[in-house]
Amino acid sequence: MPKKFEIIHKRVLNPEMSSISVYAPWIAAKAKPGQFIILRSNEEAERIPLTISSHDDGLITVIFQKAGAGTMELDLLNEGDCLADMAGPLGKPTPVEGYGRVAVLGGGLGCAIALPVARGLHEAGNQVDLIAGFRNEERVILQDEMKAACTDLHTCTDDGSFGYHGFVTNKLEELIKSGVKFNQIFAIGPLPMMKFATLMAKKYDIPCMISMCPLMIDGTGMCGCCRVTVGGETKFACVDGPDFDGYLVDFDEAIERNRTYQAFETERREEEAEHICNLTGEVRK
Repeated sequence: MPKKFEIIHKRVLNPEMSSISVYAPWIAAKAKPGQFIILRSNEEAERIPLTISSHDDGLITVIFQKAGAGTMELDLLNEGDCLADMAGPLGKPTPVEGYGRVAVLGGGLGCAIALPVARGLHEAGNQVDLIAGFRNEERVILQDEMKAACTDLHTCTDDGSFGYHGFVTNKLEELIKSGVKFNQIFAIGPLPMMKFATLMAKKYDIPCMISMCPLMIDGTGMCGCCRVTVGGETKFACVDGPDFDGYLVDFDEAIERNRTYQAFETERREEEAEHICNLTGEVRK
């Protein structure tokens, strides 16, 4: 029997991203598309919100990017190690029933969030075009998993080194102009990508739902850190979302708020890197 929060599988997806499958049967039994967990890698680590990429046989899989000190610490753990704690599933599930044909746009790490949403929509009987965007071929992830989770997969790279040459919004417009009739668009990824996907949806009068991943601490709506402005009202992504009507989201405000701790996080990341041995990966005291 695995131990509580034990890492059963770990996989390096590209130089920046890894996935871990953790033993948490009580969370796996209740998880739905679009929901997330908050974990700590150790007792002194920061809390990290991560979308549940998949859940099966008592395991939940999450994908993370080594972007800050917390995720760098998380990446030091290996199979057989245990997380300090994990809370979830959190957030409202993504509605997946009765759309017809939909486009799901994922950008970079956002593809890890787009994957369970596309899978849920596909399993609910919708025709799903999954449009996944990456900077270049080296950063492309989850191709097999995404192919199995949709009707048609369109992989895009900014530099054209793999798949379609261009942004996900370019591919979306190409499909629309070819005569494809989408009843709903889901955009998941960096805020600028979701902003322009929403503008594209407005251009063609297609409803657009986006998934917000703002700064977050407790995941219960108490701290107020994850507040976003939606239709002129304050909402909390952890309990009111993470999905919102893209037409109503104040993207400019959200982008500015996400920059609040950018300098601090860069400093913490550099400090953490100084304490990790390049040869062994062990933390130097």
